[in-house]
Amino acid sequence: MTPAQARFLKVANALIVLSGLALAWALYVAEPADEFALFNHPWQPEFLHAHVLTAPLFVFAVGLIFERHIWLRVRNGHRAGRRSGLGLFALLAPMVLSGYALQISESLEVRAAWIWVHVITSGLWILAWVAHQVAAHRSEGH
Repeated sequence: MTPAQARFLKVANALIVLSGLALAWALYVAEPADEFALFNHPWQPEFLHAHVLTAPLFVFAVGLIFERHIWLRVRNGHRAGRRSGLGLFALLAPMVLSGYALQISESLEVRAAWIWVHVITSGLWILAWVAHQVAAHRSEGH
């Protein structure tokens, strides 16, 4: 992975994580201004739009590094950051697919299930991402 690709991935990941955390806060923590409010927070629609619009950047960034970083290291048994990297690899598909599936689900029950999958895999992604960055930092001798 080139330094430019690494920076692009880190920025895309930061944007998707921050917008997702802001959206989760607005949905599950913020209190509506009154009982007739459409949203819990006035910026809730903007948080959702930011999250949905940054998702393709994130998916593109992962695709950009897939062959020469992810798949290459899976195949050759690279040790540094392997556990967290494999965790990220395993979480990627359910996290991304659940994000898209919850947008097109028509049944409230199915949508609720996809939201749970998305929130759990996204939370685990954040933890694995931090662990992966720490492992990468340590392997560089810092």
